[in-house]
Amino acid sequence: MAERVQCEFFLIRYVPDVVKGEFANIGVLLREAGRAESAVVRFTRDWARVKCMDADADIGLLEALEGEIGERLRTVGGDAPGSEYGIKPVMEILEDTLANSVQMTEVRACLAESLPAEIEQLMKMYVEPLKAKIERRRTGRAAIVGAMRTEFERAGVWGLMRKRIAASLYTRAGDPMKIDCGYRAGLKDVTAGEVIRMFQAVSLEGDVEAAKGLAYSAPQLVEGVQRVEGAKLELTAVVEALRAVSDMEDEAMERYRFGVEAMERQEIRVVTLNDLARVAETARMELRV
Repeated sequence: MAERVQCEFFLIRYVPDVVKGEFANIGVLLREAGRAESAVVRFTRDWARVKCMDADADIGLLEALEGEIGERLRTVGGDAPGSEYGIKPVMEILEDTLANSVQMTEVRACLAESLPAEIEQLMKMYVEPLKAKIERRRTGRAAIVGAMRTEFERAGVWGLMRKRIAASLYTRAGDPMKIDCGYRAGLKDVTAGEVIRMFQAVSLEGDVEAAKGLAYSAPQLVEGVQRVEGAKLELTAVVEALRAVSDMEDEAMERYRFGVEAMERQEIRVVTLNDLARVAETARMELRV
């Protein structure tokens, strides 16, 4: 039997009302004991309990917090004086972002076979809600977003990617669109410099408004990324796989094809859920994980 590794973990909690003291565990920070550089963080994907406690909770901000903490852990580390093994910078993020609404527990000890296996176990024990007897199947855009995150996590690149990228950075103030995730590939385009890849989940099961909206925004995003980042944008839409014609109504098939063609006309790369493993593997190689 492989020797277990001595580890430490912290629970990250959402506390909407400090006076009442009610909270929901939303994430785990795990590290090998005495090795701050080994720290990893994982947040929940199911925000139902948070929404039940606080209907006005800013879920987008909470999701972005995971990436910000991960980035701070990578860039600061635990060697700086007073860093408290890398935890002090994380506490500063929590205080600056949401005051006392997000808190971290005292350190707890555990023994782990490996960090990836242990963080999965800790998430199941402390964070993820109990599964109902009949688990609700996520559909539409939510299902695509979940699948994207799963594949990028398996490739080890999710923590290195930007999330919920504000289109207004590249288009104009007031643009509400958020691009799900993206990264700078480091590749060189002979005419446009480096390449930035962005990925957006687009469901074509219901209607094609999201596809039309992304197609409308694509030229402005391309121009803006070139202007702001000095890079070429490769925008990818991730859609449901095209099911057999017999499984879809003719009208639904027509909508699906219309949505794909609308995006491809604006040079948006369209891939299906079946392609995600390959897309994630490309990201792993380009980010040198």
